[in-house]
Amino acid sequence: MQWSIILVEIDSFDALLQAAHEQPDPQRFLLVFVKRVLPRDADEDQIERYEAGLGGGLTPVMYVDKPLEELTSFEDLADESGYMGAKWDMVIVGCLAGAHGHMPTTAEAEEPIQNMIRTIHTGGNLGQFATFDREGLPVLFK
Repeated sequence: MQWSIILVEIDSFDALLQAAHEQPDPQRFLLVFVKRVLPRDADEDQIERYEAGLGGGLTPVMYVDKPLEELTSFEDLADESGYMGAKWDMVIVGCLAGAHGHMPTTAEAEEPIQNMIRTIHTGGNLGQFATFDREGLPVLFK
């Protein structure tokens, strides 16, 4: 089992879904919903950036893995997440590729999704994942 690398320009979550449908192996999506938080020791510049919607830390508030077939659109995903009651600002997405036509199981997705959460908690490089705002548009970290 390996991470899936989808090399196309992704301008929305729905475009990512379309690209995943074009992959030869089945895809399991790993979704970590996060909210922006202001660090306790933030300085004035960090506070200004945070208030402008441009900075802050990220805290996971919920996560799920889903086979591609269960994801129809970003709108449906956002609606479904609303039933859970957790407020979130962004969703960080990893795709786990199957092999030989077999979909990775939820059990096989557990370690990779926990690694994603650890990366978020430690402020690690999120460049290996796709991140989308509440509108389903890509977020790029600088």
